Amino acid sequence: MKTEIIEVNPEILGGTPVFKGTRVPVETLFDHLESGIAIDEFLTDFPTVNKGQVVEVLELAGTFFTSDKIQRIYEIAP
Repeated sequence: MKTEIIEVNPEILGGTPVFKGTRVPVETLFDHLESGIAIDEFLTDFPTVNKGQVVEVLELAGTFFTSDKIQRIYEIAP
């Protein structure tokens, strides 16, 4: 799956997936959400990321948890 919102470049944070055009790892968004930090606070903490990018990443993540893909998650989860 190709996306225009996530960039993986060995020259940027050693190839860690980041929000395109930034040095903010996508994983940081999920770490914030998991800790109960609101999206607006994440955006304040990382002003190089915009709300549209966050929404697109969350929508992309949601596509992996749709009913037609859930079986694959069970197959790869420990």
